[in-house]
Order: sequence, then structure tokens, then C-alpha cells
Amino acid sequence: MTTSSAVAPAPLPVRLRRTWARVQAHPRGLLYGFASVHAAVFLALTPLMIGGGVSGDLPLYRLWATQALSEGVWPVLDFSWVYPAGAVVPVVLPNVFGEQHYQFVWLALLTALNAVALWLLTDRGRRTVDNRAAWWWLLVTLVLSPVAFLRLEGFSAPLVVAALMLLSTRPRVAGLLLATATWIKVWPAAVVVAVAVGSRHRVVVLRAGVLVTMVVVSCVLLGRGADDITSFVSMQSGRALQLEATLATPWVWMAMLRVPGASIYQNVALATREVMGPGDTWMINDSTQVMLAVLAVLAGVLAVATFGLPRWVGPRRRASARSTAGVLVARGRDRGDEFGTVLLGALTLTLAFVVFNKVGSPQYLLWIVPIVAVGYASRPEAFRTPAVLTAWASGLTTLVFPLLYRPLIELNPVAVMVLGARNALLVALFCWCTVRLVRQAVETVRGDAAEVRVPAVGTRAS
Repeated sequence: MTTSSAVAPAPLPVRLRRTWARVQAHPRGLLYGFASVHAAVFLALTPLMIGGGVSGDLPLYRLWATQALSEGVWPVLDFSWVYPAGAVVPVVLPNVFGEQHYQFVWLALLTALNAVALWLLTDRGRRTVDNRAAWWWLLVTLVLSPVAFLRLEGFSAPLVVAALMLLSTRPRVAGLLLATATWIKVWPAAVVVAVAVGSRHRVVVLRAGVLVTMVVVSCVLLGRGADDITSFVSMQSGRALQLEATLATPWVWMAMLRVPGASIYQNVALATREVMGPGDTWMINDSTQVMLAVLAVLAGVLAVATFGLPRWVGPRRRASARSTAGVLVARGRDRGDEFGTVLLGALTLTLAFVVFNKVGSPQYLLWIVPIVAVGYASRPEAFRTPAVLTAWASGLTTLVFPLLYRPLIELNPVAVMVLGARNALLVALFCWCTVRLVRQAVETVRGDAAEVRVPAVGTRAS
């Protein structure tokens, strides 16, 4: 008599985890993942591209490019522009091969930049197995694909990834990349400030940045666009509270609860939705000053975390030094993890840009993602919490736009709560980073206060 026993199949979650582990462990898993993500984007947009159409913000970009190449009317040179002058290059370049191919060339350029960023995140292709940071960056990019592939942040984000990965070994190249990214979208300026404060390579990076800035400004001056070279600053400062901005959350809830005077309206000139309500005047007029003040304070905290507090030697201390001439005073200063401090400072400053900004769009998550990706790659334990919070915030962001954007405009309670949860995650991440940065500054000050008194060894000639 024979018996047979059937082995029950493993539950679906277990099988998915095993499959995911095999994919991560495969030497070419990341390559296949990268190809799959970008192929999916190309395929999704293929019907549109066949008809010569464009999606996202690209219709406006293509209009500007066509006016520049066909009519000689250039952004910044001929009219005020909402973007820095360097953004002209990625906006106009895809139109060189004709309007019909604008979307395809745009995606091809982004794919090339993302490939370079992934190559650097994997240590130039040497760490492709179980590289959680590279997979995290790739999957979050997929989650944010409605903005990651259809807005200008798609160019600046991989440039910042590359710059931070090259900061320690190729600081001059890092400086060129950071300055280029800043002249496309201004947010990488927060990363530049963190590098200028916390990195030993600050001089090299800043020199490279000055070089890029001189080239951009010279081109604008030669094109007689000096009057509008800073128009991106004035145009942003004059805006009202945008619907998705973190600062706009109270007024969005007021509008949903039908508070008199609170509502959502369309800004036709900028093609954005804005919110208004009781008490919004102060926020609209003074939020930029508040944001700059917060950035200045955080930069100061970063400086203390890097250098400690300044020490002045007064008369009493000089007298004390003379009375202990036979003692050598050694300061117990340990600068610790310089690159980790730069990354933490860059993330904190960038989050301040987002949290205290009266303008808010879904692509602002792409300001945070590059720094978290590099931090997760180089300091996985320290950046695990930011990686988790950013991933959740990215998912909620895509729920808000484009999936729930129409219900949000109509003040659907579910859509409003999803947006509120996303904004709460951003505030929580900002608080987490600020606490970590302050704690690091306190530890640096305490380290400076610890002095080791070592008896001096003297010799006498006989």
C-alpha cells in the first residue's frame, strides 16, 4: 500500500517575498528593473507619441520651445519666466528634432540621466546585488512617474544624485552638476548650502558653481535678458497659497468645511489651483520671509554640528593659560561623519524649502528623493526612517495627483484627508531631521567642551 502526500503551496505573500529576494540577488536584477520601469513609461506614452502629442507639463514646455526656435521669442531673454535661465536648455533641446518627437526625445534624455544616477548609486555598477538604496530610488521613481518623467524635476533629480555620489571623489564635477541643477530648478541651492557649510570640499564645489553661474549669466546678458534673469524669484514670491502646499492645509480644510470666505480657485496665468480663506493674507505676504529665516537658522545649526561653537580667548582665559604654562591642553573634538552630516543638513534644508513654501506641487517630492537615495546608499541605518517616510509620502502624492486631483478640487473629504496625511508625513520627516541635526550639534559642542589636560614634557640642556 502506498501513500502520497501533497505539499501545500506557500501563501502568496511568502511567494512574492521569495521572488523579490531572488530578483534583488540576481546580478542583473537592477538592470532588468531599470529597463522595465522606463520601458513601461515609454509604452504607456507610445499612443500619445505616435500622434505627436505630449503630456504633463510638456505641452507648455513645447510651446516655449517652438516660440524660441521658430519665432525667436526666448524665455528670460524676451519675457519673464517662472524658471531659472538654465531651464531653457532641457525645455528647448527636445524640440530640435521637431515638435512631433518632443515627448520621445524628452524621455530619452531623462532615461540617460537616470541611467547615470543608477550607475553611480551602484558604485559604478559594482554593487548590483541586494542594493536596497538603488531599488528604493528606482521604485520611488516609478511611483512618482506622473511627475518624474513629465516635469523639469526629472532633470534636476538625477543630477543631484550624481553630484552627491561624486562629492567625495570628484568635488569639481559635483560642483558643476549642482550648479547646473540649481539653474534648472532652484531647490538644489539647499544642497549647495549644506555642502558649503559642512564639506571640506566647499571651495572646489563653490568655484565650479561660480563658473557655471558665470556662463549662464553671460549667455543671458549677451541675449539682452538682464532684466528678467531673476524673474523666477519675483514670480514665485508674488503667488498665493497653492492647493497642495503644506502651509495651505488649514485653508483647504476650511474650504471643505464650508467656512465663509474659504474656497479653491484657478490661477489662469500660472495654470494652478490656489486656496484662499480667513487669515491667509499674512501667510501669503510673509511666508517667504519665515522660510528664509528657518533656512538661516538651520544653516547655523549645521555649522555648529560641523565646527562647534566659536571660541574667543579673553583676558581671564589668557591669564589662566599663563598660570598653566606647563600643561598642554588638547581639545577633544571629533568631527565624526562629515558626509553624513552634509546629507542630513541637505535633507533638512530641502525639507524646509518644501514645508514652509506657500507653493506646493507633486514634483516637490523629487526634491527630497535624491538626497534620501544617496543617504540610504551610503548610510543605510541613519537614513532608514527618511526612506520609509519618503516612500509613503511619494505614494500618497501620486494618489493626490493625478488619481484624486479632480475630487480634491471638488473638496472630496477622502481626497482632502489623503493630502493632509501626505503633508503630515512631510512635517514629521522635517521634524525628525531637525531633531537629528540639533542633537548632532549638541554632541559637537559637548565634544568641544571636553578638554584633556596632558602634562607637558620639558627638556633642559645640561
